[in-house]
Amino acid sequence: MRRILIADDEFNIRNILEFSLHAEGLDVIEAENGEQALQSALSEAPDLIILDVMMPGLGGVETCRRLKADVRTAHIPVILLTARSSGDDRREGLEAGAARYITKPFSPHKVVEAVQDLLGVAR
Repeated sequence: MRRILIADDEFNIRNILEFSLHAEGLDVIEAENGEQALQSALSEAPDLIILDVMMPGLGGVETCRRLKADVRTAHIPVILLTARSSGDDRREGLEAGAARYITKPFSPHKVVEAVQDLLGVAR
């Protein structure tokens, strides 16, 4: 079973994504911040990581940079979720190594499609 790590400081966002991804047969690990996400990425070896950009402490963009700089996690695709929608914000996220940049509010269906696409899972 494919494993997805979701890091977001908002419980409701994690809950919606967990429900949507689990319904597609994916296993979900949750983290409340970037530090927890880095630890979980190393200990749980997820197949894909979804990061909120604006989390207290270590934000999603910096977490993504650190994941991509570590040979143990550099191969894991990252999706950034954010309310920040400017071109500069999007560029910063993609330059940090994110495979996708999805703005809030988002459709859970759109996130599931992005996850399936990045994992090469048949819809």
